[in-house]
Amino acid sequence: MSTLLTIGCGGFLGAIGRYLVSELVYTLFGTGMPYGTMTVNIVGSFLLGIVAQFSLAGNFLTTTASSFLGIGFLGAFTTFSTFSVQTLELLESGSPLKALLNIILNLMLCLIGAWGGLNIGRFFT
Repeated sequence: MSTLLTIGCGGFLGAIGRYLVSELVYTLFGTGMPYGTMTVNIVGSFLLGIVAQFSLAGNFLTTTASSFLGIGFLGAFTTFSTFSVQTLELLESGSPLKALLNIILNLMLCLIGAWGGLNIGRFFT
C-alpha cells in the first residue's frame, strides 16, 4: 500500500507540474502548435533517462525514490495521450504539416532527451 501512495503522490505533483510548465510555454510561445505538451514530453524524457540510469546504477536511488520519480511524477508529467489527441486535432483542423511536424519533433526530441538523460546519469554513476 505504501508503494501505491508513493506513486500517487508523485503523480499528483507531476500532473500539477505538467499543467504549470505547459501553461508557461503556451504563454510564451502561443497555442499555434502544441509546444507546451512537446516541452513536458522532452523534459520528462530527459529526466526519466536520468532516473532510469540512477536506478540501474544501484546506489543512487532507492526503490521508493525511483517509483516516486519515474512512475509517479514523470509518468504524470509526460503526456503521450495529450500528444496523440493534439496531433489528431491538427489533422482534423486541416493542418497536416503541423501534425507531421508535431510527430517528428516529439519523437526525435524526446529520444534525444532520453539519450541525454541516460548519458548524464551514466556520467554521475
